[in-house]
Amino acid sequence: MTTTTTATYDLAELQKETRMGAMGSETASREIRRIDLSDFAQRKTEIADQLWDAAVDVGFFQIVNHGIDLAEVHKAFAMTERFFALPDAVKAQYPLKKALNVGWESRAQVRPSTGTPDQKESYQITRPHMAGLWPTDEELAGFQSTMLTFEGQCWQVAMQVLSCFAWKLGFDEAFFARAHDPAQASYQSTLRLLHYFATPPEQQASLGLWRAGAHTDFDCLTLLFQRQGQGGLQVCPGKEMDTQAWTSVEPDEQAITCNIGDMLMRWSDDQLPSNFHRVKNPLPGEYMGPRYSIAFFAQANRDAIIEGPGKKYPAIAAGDYLNQRVAANFKAY
Repeated sequence: MTTTTTATYDLAELQKETRMGAMGSETASREIRRIDLSDFAQRKTEIADQLWDAAVDVGFFQIVNHGIDLAEVHKAFAMTERFFALPDAVKAQYPLKKALNVGWESRAQVRPSTGTPDQKESYQITRPHMAGLWPTDEELAGFQSTMLTFEGQCWQVAMQVLSCFAWKLGFDEAFFARAHDPAQASYQSTLRLLHYFATPPEQQASLGLWRAGAHTDFDCLTLLFQRQGQGGLQVCPGKEMDTQAWTSVEPDEQAITCNIGDMLMRWSDDQLPSNFHRVKNPLPGEYMGPRYSIAFFAQANRDAIIEGPGKKYPAIAAGDYLNQRVAANFKAY
């Protein structure tokens, strides 16, 4: 039986993040690959090779023909906008519970890379911990059912992608599906709704103000849904962090933008690198309005043990790992 220590880990990921707050430069020379998931069962070997190559090279990629109908994505975004349009006094009834990664926060996330709050509000949905945190049907009819359905669709897509990485790492193909089992009370994958505030003209020249500061994700795999015309996402591979050269990822509602998180980097013994990304403030002439996005974070169940095939790092329970990362990124709530 594998044992773990509950002592505080000196996570190298956080040390890296504190060095990524500079403006840096921009480059269009990196390719954000698009991978077609159609005929998944018949093409799985080919798809797995493409996913692995994209993940190892940049750590960011986009998937198309992923099985989630565009109408379902539009429905989820419409409900997201309606939630954030509720008065703050209503949303404040459902406050962020940091230890459980659920609920609503506004300007509470302070990145180690910047030391300043992200200019956004967000609402976290983590299935086992939502008691008392859903808006009522009087406040927002159909919100709970719409979002739980969408979360389930995201889980299916994420497990398809992770099954390819499991196979390439020498695990059985259902390895990560077991580690992210939504039927367990220890489930901690999260659907996150995000609203980046419109940028006032007087703040456009403030280089220290990011919509979201540079960071890597805590999880195994992130699925990001963006809206057409609401850009700002930029990426920099972790292996190129010293260059701080950033590539913009243009929104495409037909595609899901995916990135490797720190949890999978550790689980793969660093074969699959997580990468840095940020959301920059718009420049003069660019879209200044609000930006909405939806992210699904595939985070292994709390009792899952993260240990790579080569055992490069000490084994750690996924719950302990996530608690350390969340604690470092949110002010007291």
